[in-house]
Amino acid sequence: MNEAELAAYMLELRQEFPILKRTVHGKPLVYFDNGATVQKPEAVIESMNAYYRELNSNIHRGVHFLSGEATDAYEQAREKVRQFINARSSKEVIFVRGTTEGINLVANTFGRQLEAGDEVIVSMMEHHANIVPWQILRDQLGIVLKVAPVNEDGELDMAALNAMISAKTKLISVTHVSNALGTINPVKQIVDLAHLHEIPVLLDGAQAVPHLKVDVQELDCDFYAFSAHKMYGPTGIGVLYGKETLLDAMPVWQGGGDMIDHVSFEKTTYAGLPHKFEAGTPAIAEGIGLGVACDWLMQADLDKVAAWEEVLLNYATEQMQQIPGMRILGNAEHKAGVISFVIDGVHAQDIGVLIDQLGVAIRTGHHCAMPVLHHFGVDATARASFALYNTKEEVDIFIAALNRACDMLR
Repeated sequence: MNEAELAAYMLELRQEFPILKRTVHGKPLVYFDNGATVQKPEAVIESMNAYYRELNSNIHRGVHFLSGEATDAYEQAREKVRQFINARSSKEVIFVRGTTEGINLVANTFGRQLEAGDEVIVSMMEHHANIVPWQILRDQLGIVLKVAPVNEDGELDMAALNAMISAKTKLISVTHVSNALGTINPVKQIVDLAHLHEIPVLLDGAQAVPHLKVDVQELDCDFYAFSAHKMYGPTGIGVLYGKETLLDAMPVWQGGGDMIDHVSFEKTTYAGLPHKFEAGTPAIAEGIGLGVACDWLMQADLDKVAAWEEVLLNYATEQMQQIPGMRILGNAEHKAGVISFVIDGVHAQDIGVLIDQLGVAIRTGHHCAMPVLHHFGVDATARASFALYNTKEEVDIFIAALNRACDMLR
């Protein structure tokens, strides 16, 4: 497709998002906060409504009709996720609350088997969710946390990462796409490097799955975590993919219903995968909504989505660079539709507040990525992040709003 055909195709998809018809402060909504959460298509919203209207029942335990239907719908969603990421088996798809819980699950199972002096490598650009769990293990178990640096363009220093690997390295855990810089990391290269040393790799895919085709078998990663609400699904649910052999060997984490085989006061035995890691009543409607989001994205065609978002990224970057005092953090060669920026003499939060009055929603602050912002010498940035339903006309509105805000604040 050429650019005009892509724009027309994405405009058709945009019609499926009811919230984008809203106005805010009397202006048409321009939603550029997609890195925080994306809006939901009607199909996802309706699938969750339909569950509550027609199927509402607890799953896995009931023998009655509604419970059977709800269980089937929920487990069909797991299969849709398996297809979406091309996992070998639905046993490798663990439903969690989101990327954060997925990473914490690995830290509290696989990670709890580490010993003092064992090493975990992360990168400078990680979200706090891929920093803090390892710091907790460092403080409690005495593991060593190593941090691979980034260069001035916000790209991972692969030579430095390679040099950090030692006989004591037990895990490499890095983001696929940086939420603060937009950098797309060379994750296949990282996995291949790690596996030369028989080191497993965990990838934080929260910012990747809405924008890129992810094939966990092709990547050969050992764990992959992502959140539904970043990929046009509901909040409150996400996925931890793990290779079956690793998940089987890991101890259970949370205890309760559904993750058991047999319970007595003398001994409890546990369910097999994937239920071993899914204690308690799950987010049933949200799981069904996630399955529909997977279907929706696969039908939308992520190759076309990536191509359109690259058009928006390049167009917005070119326009923003014309604004006096503009500094964009993260200029990696391979980058997703995220632009973090600061403007000389203007506070990021003031920018966000003022352009909101003009109908433009962006994110301001540290983006749960304080270390990498401090590395670039700032405490906060403004961040515009794009989704498939955004348009070049919205970029023009955003640029005009930025210029007006700068005029008011300087």
